[in-house]
Amino acid sequence: MRALLRSLALVMLLAAGNVTAQAIDPLPFKDHAEEVRFQKLTRELRCLVCQNENLADSNADLARDLRREVFQLMQQGKSDDEIKQYLVDRYSDFVLYDPPVKSGTLLLWFGPLVILLAGAAVVFVTVRRRSTTALAASTDNKPTDEGDDW
Repeated sequence: MRALLRSLALVMLLAAGNVTAQAIDPLPFKDHAEEVRFQKLTRELRCLVCQNENLADSNADLARDLRREVFQLMQQGKSDDEIKQYLVDRYSDFVLYDPPVKSGTLLLWFGPLVILLAGAAVVFVTVRRRSTTALAASTDNKPTDEGDDW
């Protein structure tokens, strides 16, 4: 029984090691500066499958392909802006983690602020109405002193 458990544990360790090994995407960088540039660039680009992860952190197949494509474009001598523009042309501004402010992204940039201001306005109006209602109720129910003390 122990031999079976040890064999099962060994198989599980090998399987876990295989998953970790697949997450690493080795690329032949010329020097450390090129690797740093690649890491910075892939952190500025969004994984189109995961949507909440950047290309550097995603393990999706599309992210792996896009990392290779970014690497190939770097090898061709393209600048970071040219690489970003190439990906934007193919996948729209959604591929950028920091999309530019333009008519198509106004809601993305200013939508949360508009919602926050609308919520603040609702709270302000509600508090104001309650305070005026409470003030009116307190003046209407003022006890009158008619001299009867019972």
